[in-house]
Amino acid sequence: MERYLKPTDFFDYNQPDLKAWIAARLDGVPEEPVEQAKALYLATRDGVSYNPYVFSPEPETFSASYALRTGESYCIPKAVLLGAAARSIGIPSRLGLADVRNHLSSPKLIEWLRSDIFRMHGYIELYLNGHWVKATPAFNRQLCELMSVEPLEFDGVNDSVFQEYTKAGQAHMEYVNDHGVFDDLPHNFILSGVRNAYPHLFPESGAELMQGPSSSLETDIE
Repeated sequence: MERYLKPTDFFDYNQPDLKAWIAARLDGVPEEPVEQAKALYLATRDGVSYNPYVFSPEPETFSASYALRTGESYCIPKAVLLGAAARSIGIPSRLGLADVRNHLSSPKLIEWLRSDIFRMHGYIELYLNGHWVKATPAFNRQLCELMSVEPLEFDGVNDSVFQEYTKAGQAHMEYVNDHGVFDDLPHNFILSGVRNAYPHLFPESGAELMQGPSSSLETDIE
């Protein structure tokens, strides 16, 4: 279990700004693992805006501290942020990766990806009350409201993976391929999967990703 508690270059909870953020988020929260995990989940979900267009191949951009510093990120770094915060207070965490089909997304994003399959979607598993519980802090409340989707809650007891339906009953997300769980972020594995899924986004001459059509998903929807 020790490997799910240690800091890494990605789960970098020893960074001063991240340590201060964690302490501030837990101020006044009972010193009970489930309650602390719930507080950190909400802070991660709503404190960092979801924006798939900021994806970058650079290793630094996958770290917990980078997601916090920039204030916007996507599912994988947001999951790592929650996992790092959990590790810092003694809650083991591990990163889960899967491919998902998104039935409710902006036309611009689907056009950019040329697919409704999102490769390498990230969530986090936390070890609470003797078992692993899934948590997915990807979509912030403001974005969910724009998409007419209930924000995904996490009670620290039951798996919180993704909303299957919108408020109107339309299909929203489904998992189509499971890549397993990892004690640290598998950077090369993620990049290989993304490149294979969306080769058109990567210029032949380098690692830089082609710029997205918008500044954010919220801009697409508004």
